[in-house]
Amino acid sequence: KFCDPDTTTFKDIDESFVKRFRDFLLKKPLVRETGTLSLNSAHSYFNKFRACMNQAFEDKIINDNPAKRVKGITPEELQREYLTFDEIQRIAKVVCRYDVLKRAFLFSCITGLRWSDISKLKWSEVQKFNGGYRITFTQKKTKGLEYLDISQQARDFLGEEGKSEERTFKGLKYSSYMNLELQKWCMKAGITKNITFHSARHTFATLQLTLGTDIYTVSKLLGHKHLKTTQVYSNIIDQTKIDAINKIPEINLK
Repeated sequence: KFCDPDTTTFKDIDESFVKRFRDFLLKKPLVRETGTLSLNSAHSYFNKFRACMNQAFEDKIINDNPAKRVKGITPEELQREYLTFDEIQRIAKVVCRYDVLKRAFLFSCITGLRWSDISKLKWSEVQKFNGGYRITFTQKKTKGLEYLDISQQARDFLGEEGKSEERTFKGLKYSSYMNLELQKWCMKAGITKNITFHSARHTFATLQLTLGTDIYTVSKLLGHKHLKTTQVYSNIIDQTKIDAINKIPEINLK
């Protein structure tokens, strides 16, 4: 939409081109032709463009990279909804219309696995290991091979073992209807937060940090490639901040 893909070449991409493309992402109505992109979407698209330019420079297709001299789009920090352990206990005691949804969500809360990895998880990827259980899988998002040890309770949420190539959470589907049922289930437990399935992953991260697990270990458990991706969770852990403040002894004024 910004330029003609049939006639635009690398020679056309100068600083002016890059700046105009950045403004295009920020200001033009690109969402169903009625609204602008969210700041985070514009940030994501512009970064993909910059990554292409970086690769072109590395491959010596271009001798100069004008994108290096243009300021990027700063994303806004989004609120990450998560459940406290008390709230997890509450929803665990409430009946969900779809048992597979309940088991999968609670499984994510105590393993940190994404929906995309849970929905495709097969029994062949779940093995007994070192007296417990381990999942060996390829992350759908990063394509990285991961080894994740899980607790006995997490294994119990998987249910009765099926055939090797069968999905562990058989019948679990992503749909607006299933998301609505997740919201209804939470509301039955008196939770009014805007909870999505991904909130379970946020819950796992915040719980681990609150319980004192170091951020490097949490990063590895989440399968993050960069520690800074995990550090965003440190900003929402209130209890650790309170504990840190209370470590300072009272000043004797007498």
